[in-house]
Amino acid sequence: MEPDNPPRRTGPHESSESMKMVYETGSSRRPLNPCRVIFAAFALAVLALPLYAGLAIPQKEENRRQIDKLEDVWRDALLTSNTSAMDSLLADDYMAITPSGTLQTKDETLASLRSGRIHFAELNISDRKVRFYGTTAVVTSLADVQATSAEGPVNGSYRYTRVYVRDAQGRWKIVSFEASRIREPGPHKRSELH
Repeated sequence: MEPDNPPRRTGPHESSESMKMVYETGSSRRPLNPCRVIFAAFALAVLALPLYAGLAIPQKEENRRQIDKLEDVWRDALLTSNTSAMDSLLADDYMAITPSGTLQTKDETLASLRSGRIHFAELNISDRKVRFYGTTAVVTSLADVQATSAEGPVNGSYRYTRVYVRDAQGRWKIVSFEASRIREPGPHKRSELH
């Protein structure tokens, strides 16, 4: 008794047509269509994409929650002059650009907070936006401030940008901060520089 589908033998004189890959359906043999194979691989990749994206979304949401919490810790540390909380937030190479345009290191920021040279009475944050770029988070917000500094009162609205980077231990650290005062609309002086 012979099997339904005997093995196919190829010889040296058979044409390249007979060397094509084949697949069997029932009792018939058909050549594989390369376009169908590519399409099937593409379709599988497209179908798997939502599974991969579904894994990434919870991680992004968790990162967002972590940054939101750290932003609240930063705000509370300023309002209560909590230098130990601020120390844990700032990276060792932290650099700030103050509204007056001066640079301030981590040590200078902590010293200013510790000495009371700057004291925040109110710090209301709104319009917070967080964007992620790999292990970097960029936060922009609007801050309404009532504070005093060595130079006098610091009151008004400020836009700020704070940059966090995830360190080797997986902790988010603030590496950069810049604040700019929002000017009230009014007549603008024309610049003499062209």
